[in-house]
Amino acid sequence: MNSPTDRATTVPTFAAALRFWLLLGCISFGGPAGQIAVMHTELVDRRRWIDETSFMRALNFCMLLPGPEAMQLATWLGWRMHGLRGGIVAGGLFVLPAALLLALLAWLYLRFGQSPIATGVVFGLQAAVLGIIVHAAQKIGTRVLKTPLAWSLAVVALVLVAFTAVPFPMIVAGALAVGLVAQRQGWGRAPSQPLDNDAPRPVATGGRGHLAKVVAIGLAVWWLPLLAVGLWLGRDSTAFAMGVFFSKAALVTFGGAYAVLPYVADQAVQQYQWLAPEQMMAGLGLAETTPGPLVLVLEFVGFVGGWQHPDLATPLASALLCAAVTIWATFLPSFIFVLASAPWIDRIGQSPVASAALAAVTAAVVGVIAHLALWFGASLLSAQTAPAAVLGLVIAAAVYMGLARWHWHVALVVLGAAVLGGLAQLVVPISA
Repeated sequence: MNSPTDRATTVPTFAAALRFWLLLGCISFGGPAGQIAVMHTELVDRRRWIDETSFMRALNFCMLLPGPEAMQLATWLGWRMHGLRGGIVAGGLFVLPAALLLALLAWLYLRFGQSPIATGVVFGLQAAVLGIIVHAAQKIGTRVLKTPLAWSLAVVALVLVAFTAVPFPMIVAGALAVGLVAQRQGWGRAPSQPLDNDAPRPVATGGRGHLAKVVAIGLAVWWLPLLAVGLWLGRDSTAFAMGVFFSKAALVTFGGAYAVLPYVADQAVQQYQWLAPEQMMAGLGLAETTPGPLVLVLEFVGFVGGWQHPDLATPLASALLCAAVTIWATFLPSFIFVLASAPWIDRIGQSPVASAALAAVTAAVVGVIAHLALWFGASLLSAQTAPAAVLGLVIAAAVYMGLARWHWHVALVVLGAAVLGGLAQLVVPISA
């Protein structure tokens, strides 16, 4: 039986939806949990543009996909209300305001980041990031690591990332395979939710033709601009290398931004040397202060890499180009995933097989995030004086406690840590 919310939904005008998506893109702080909560409150409870059943099933499906689930959910909700243009506008506006703001912050960081006060501010951001990552590992682990199999996947993933050269995509693929086998054999299988055939859902118009059309057009829109950059600047250019690399990364971002960061850090910092470890940490701290999906930290990687390895006449022009390429390669796959499968999301989101695969991948991701915390901690503390290292640990611990016990707002926590780092620079020398 449908709930009253299911029966009372109304379709807004496109102009009204456009205003909402723009507002959401400007205020969507708090990570995916906060962003999803805002959409549920506004669209299901208050405005009643979407019914509860469809919202939750779409959320279940988006959690199965690589990429930012909150942005993908917004894309499907926009499609549900206004078709293809609604999905593109909703997903695009979810990202665009934050992307513009983060580009400005990245420029300020590169332009003024070497001043003494800025050094302290960046140190505070990095220490806050360490606490945030530890909290993320603990929070996800508590939710996911409930069986011996899940614990085993997390430990194996941690060991593989820390002590072997096994790439992150292979770890994801291995966990996915284990999850599928576990579901088939019934190892720790959780009961699936029954399908409510009476719940309102969109009609799967177009059938296979819809899927083929969206995938074909999406692949062309995704890759033609990247190939054009390669023809323009050369296959050895920074911008083209970023386009290829972040296109691959977009396909393995199960578990959110924290899961893909070790992969990005290994490739962007160690292999390509587009930026330094401390710059990677600073970028994550800045991304935590902006609205939009946290995976926008990859835009910071693109901006800094383009600035430090320019393809164009000026570092700023190259930085902007590489940031745009990174955003394009990171988010275009999400549009393809969602818009191609949009008519069938109600059903797919309830699939026991898909849920088992997601659970296994998420368990492995916990181990990857734990390694990320260790890597960031070592990178932060090894470059500081002894008093600064102690201060960094204190800030990280305070951030963790604030998020875990007192539920502080993450953006305010990061800003507070940045201010504290700037003030500390006046009395404690930061760098070793």
